[in-house]
Amino acid sequence: MSDFWAALCLVLVIEGLLLLAAPGLWKQAVAQLLAQPERSLRLAGAVMVGLGLLALQLVRG
Repeated sequence: MSDFWAALCLVLVIEGLLLLAAPGLWKQAVAQLLAQPERSLRLAGAVMVGLGLLALQLVRG
């Protein structure tokens, strides 16, 4: 369970670094996401989850 919390902490660090380094680009990306239909966002989310799980299996062996 501690690996799970460590992973969540790393997500926060990475997102924080993006906001710190390039807040304007982050705002542009969010604006573009808001313009996308929900169906496209759900599909992108599903693909990301699948790729993340696959990568996790490869890393954890």
